[in-house]
Amino acid sequence: MTEENFRMSSHRPYLLRALVEWINDNGMTPHVMVDAGVAGVQVPASAVNDGRVVLNIAERAVMRLHIDNETLSFTARFSGVSFPVSVPIAAILAVYARETGHGMALPDDIAGSDSPPDDDMPPPPGPPDDIPVAGKRPHLRVVK
Repeated sequence: MTEENFRMSSHRPYLLRALVEWINDNGMTPHVMVDAGVAGVQVPASAVNDGRVVLNIAERAVMRLHIDNETLSFTARFSGVSFPVSVPIAAILAVYARETGHGMALPDDIAGSDSPPDDDMPPPPGPPDDIPVAGKRPHLRVVK
């Protein structure tokens, strides 16, 4: 079989949905950190700080939250004004619980996903050297 037979869709939207569900199931508030400079990001300019924006995507804070394989979208109030938000999945840097900081930075897509093939691309790296040791849980704390 050729590599074409193994082409897979991006894993990032699946990770995002799973982490949001995990955060919600634990009674916490999911936030996403977004690179506001990516094409297609639609957020109020006043919410952007140093090229990034942190969005509260808790169901009590937004209306019509939708996460598909390409886009995170919802309507929310910013300074009392309703605004439709649209964020390409590629622009989402991290998802985490506001209360604890637990979550993760979303990894880049792996070779063989939706991106077009690149013959000059090096082979994917092997397993990382920093695999967690049994009993130690990785932790992400996002700071502004």
